[in-house]
Amino acid sequence: MSGSSWALGGSGLLPPLPQSQAAWLGAAGALALAALLGAAVWRWAGRRAGSPRLQRVGTVSGLFVYPVKSCRGVALRRAEVTALGLRSGEMRDRFWLLINEDGHMVTARQEPRLVLISVNCENGYLTLNAPEMKELRVLVKLSRKNSVHNCRLFGLDIQGRDCGDEAAQWFTTFLNTQSYRLVHFEPHMAPRKSRDVFTTFRSTDEIAYPDCSPAMILSEASLEDLNTRLEKKVKIQNFRPNIVVTGCSAYEEDSWNKIQIGNVQMKGTMACPRCILTTVDPETGIIDRKEPLETLKSYRLCDPSERHLYKSHPWFGWYYGIDKTGTLQVGDPVYKIVR
Repeated sequence: MSGSSWALGGSGLLPPLPQSQAAWLGAAGALALAALLGAAVWRWAGRRAGSPRLQRVGTVSGLFVYPVKSCRGVALRRAEVTALGLRSGEMRDRFWLLINEDGHMVTARQEPRLVLISVNCENGYLTLNAPEMKELRVLVKLSRKNSVHNCRLFGLDIQGRDCGDEAAQWFTTFLNTQSYRLVHFEPHMAPRKSRDVFTTFRSTDEIAYPDCSPAMILSEASLEDLNTRLEKKVKIQNFRPNIVVTGCSAYEEDSWNKIQIGNVQMKGTMACPRCILTTVDPETGIIDRKEPLETLKSYRLCDPSERHLYKSHPWFGWYYGIDKTGTLQVGDPVYKIVR
């Protein structure tokens, strides 16, 4: 009896195989072994050639979307990452925007009390709540009869469909100011190009109403380090990140060129240049115009060679473009893609 037939049929549990079938199985085994050896050689050669590998650098501890620009964020346990940023159902990051009569964006830089407005999406409605105001409900899918505005953000044009007179009056009443309109970015509208704001972005990086980036990451350690330098501590809400990471050192996020979280891959593009929006107290809606911005400027300014890009704005957090869409959740490991 041949060795190959004995291996399968010589135990007494199964009858011996015909010689032709045993030979076939022997050949198949040889092919399988060759394939395994080939795969091992390929992996070894890939590592030798510098193919990418994953190095764990932290863990996701927080996820946030900000459906209405400058209003309160919504904390998530799980999020879809699209080319235009984070999403959870009908809540998409900065897909609603307040504009003035000229179409220019209105943010907490001009109206700091916007940070007091809480937002949610449920049953096809965007819902907004604010102190001493009746809840506002706005349809997510607006009537085609609603006018489309040409909006202006950082010198760039983008469209937005008007959310109606009731929404406009609600914001005007709460802010006790001039007439504003709430608009919604719809999927068929052309997004802005991040590269048109900062040349460090790629041509594939696109956004609706965020300042310039589809995603911004900040580590807990960076916030903790900043707070050791401040008399009055600040919160993560002062900085409005999309993804918060724990388990790394302060400002380590500055060095993550390419990362993977869940099945999402992102490319680090530039530091987030901070402005007076960080000085708005998220609990009171009062703008300080000094801290934490002045403290950040004391130790987080760019190298003089990058002054053309950041000017006098300090770094805090990092902007990322989306290389591979997918899903992520709180608790996911954060990996740096290294060669």
